[in-house]
Order: sequence, then C-alpha cells, then structure tokens
Amino acid sequence: MAKRDYYDVLGVDKSASPDQIKSAYRKLAVKYHPDKNPDDKTAEDKFKEASEAYHVLSNSERKQSYDNFGHAAFENGGTGRGGFSDFDFSSHFSDIFEDFFGDMGGRQSRQREQRGQDLKYEVDVDLREAYTGVKKEISYETLVICDVCDGSGSESGSGLKTCGVCKGSGRTRASQGFFTVERTCTACGGAGQVISDPCKACNGEGRRRKNRKLEVNIPAGVEEGSRIRLSGEGAAGPNGSSPGDLYLFVSMIPHPIFEREATNIFCNVPISIVDASLGGSVDVPTVSGGKVKVKIPAGSQNGDQFRLNSKGMPTIRSTSFGDMIISLSVEVPKNLSDNQKRLLREFDEESSQKNNPESSGFFSKVKDFWDGLT
Repeated sequence: MAKRDYYDVLGVDKSASPDQIKSAYRKLAVKYHPDKNPDDKTAEDKFKEASEAYHVLSNSERKQSYDNFGHAAFENGGTGRGGFSDFDFSSHFSDIFEDFFGDMGGRQSRQREQRGQDLKYEVDVDLREAYTGVKKEISYETLVICDVCDGSGSESGSGLKTCGVCKGSGRTRASQGFFTVERTCTACGGAGQVISDPCKACNGEGRRRKNRKLEVNIPAGVEEGSRIRLSGEGAAGPNGSSPGDLYLFVSMIPHPIFEREATNIFCNVPISIVDASLGGSVDVPTVSGGKVKVKIPAGSQNGDQFRLNSKGMPTIRSTSFGDMIISLSVEVPKNLSDNQKRLLREFDEESSQKNNPESSGFFSKVKDFWDGLT
C-alpha cells in the first residue's frame, strides 16, 4: 500500500511551523502510543506512521528533501528497501518521548545508539539523464560489517563482559566544583559491556574498510545541487549498531546546445540573414531527443524569442514540464564573393527607411542630438 503524505498523517499544512508539527505529533503519539493501546495493531501502525512523519518533518534537511522528492528521497536506489522499512521506532523515538513525557513510568532512559557515519557522494548527471531519470552504479569506500565476526567485534566463540569502568551502567560521573557531570562511558561507548576477546580482523570494531558498489535511482527533474538521501547506505555502525546514511549530491554536466534555468530550457538557434528577412522554418532539437519545426516570420530580428510550451524539463513530483525558449541568432555572412558583395550593394542602394526602420530612427535621433549641440 502506498505511503500517505507525511503532512496528511500529522494533519498539518506544508507551511506549518516546527512548533505546530511537534504539537500535532504529540497529540497523535499520546493517542496511539502502545502503552495506552496494548495489543492494538491498528493503533501501533498509526503510532509508527506518525513517528515516521515526525522524524522527517521535524528536521529541516529531511523536510527539504521530502518537499523536493517526496517519499522517493528516502528510497534506497529503487531496490525496494525504503528509508524506513527497517526502522526501529521503539528505540529511535524513545528520546522524543522522554522530551515530551519524561521518564515514562520511571524506566531508565536508553543509551543513544552510536550509529555509523553519514557519507557524501557527488554524482555527475547530464541533461538527458536529468530529463528521463536514470539508474547509475556508484562506487565508494566505506566501512562495512566485518565478514569474519559478522559485526560482533569478537572472536568466534567469545562473548562480552561487563565494562570495568562504568560497571555496566554505560555512564561515568565526574565532579567539577559543586557539580557532578555524567557522561557516556568512553571505554564501552555507553553499551555497559566490552568485548572479552576482540576480533583480530577488525580489532574488535565489528567493521572493516571496503570499496562498495551500489545502484542508485536518480529521479527525473533533478538539477544542480539536488540532494538524494539513501537510508542505511552510509558507513556501518560500530559493533553492529545502525549504519549511517549516504547522501547523493547532483552535479550537472554542461550541455553543448541547451542551457537550463529551473525547469525551462534555452536554446540559441542560428539562422541566415535570408531566412530572417524572407521568413522560413528551422528544425530545432528538444531535450527529449525529438525535434520541432519552428516557423521563422519574415523580418525576424537577432534575439527574437519563441516559447515552446511544455518542451522543457520535468517538474519533480509532478506531471508538468517547463518550457523551451528559442532565441534567434541572425548570422551575418562572411567570406563573400565579388558577386555577393555587388548584390548586397545593389540591395543597399534600393533600401529605404521602410526596410531598416530601427537604423533610420536611430540615426535621425543622432542627427537631432548633434543639431542641438550647435
């Protein structure tokens, strides 16, 4: 079943402020929280749906990605493993509920998981690929789960032992003047346990550096600087914790014919002085790969523009397209033969103000200007 729009899930407009988004989420969270609705699958699904929507819309960067690309912004290269398909709501949103409701019945707050590092990758996209959308295979170096210990960080058969520094609490305390400061234990990273016999292949970290290949989906309509988030495709987390995310940043390859502004395409079309004077037609290529025959009216001037509706770039998350704007570039002939020069002079001798109204008007104004100086 297709996912609902996150704004509809929370019942807010796209212009809603962070406080309005938080307030809307809090109402739904209180209503559908599993502690208030035990063994209610419908309430559990609504709670997860609201939590997922809040996770995206409460963060300015994730919200911007969603506004630009919709749910596609969090899909993993089109492979079917979406950005939230493996989402652990109970652990990820415990911090949010502690902010809202405190200790939730006196239970101890869970340690925040030390997830893997987010990665950035710049992907080159040409105009045609941005028009149609494209699948690309990328290669990048990252930390992956150790294939010797399967991410556990320990040698086969060995286990974990209680951290001797924090005594299993995952926290340490230090006095600073009148205050006692509590910090995450640096020895165990807050886990409360340490590996008794570290894996020699990964030095007990549970991950190793490796070059990785991944096929990703670039949606139609992307432009320079567009960002695509691939959830869980960043560096593996230490000791089997959650991986980070991979962010693709689009870098557009310049096109030899077309220029782009947002969804509009611009193209300079050279025409001869004869076609500009007498009129004619010219076949103009389009970014879709086709061509359009454009009629050139008699008397066309250099820089005249024609707009071809819906012949530009697609709009992301929409079926609409921008326009294509054609600018005429009247080409003055070079390397004329003697006969061509003679014909042009004859033409000039027979020309009148009617043939060159702008030139005649300009020089008339210049004459008046000079006369006014004397």
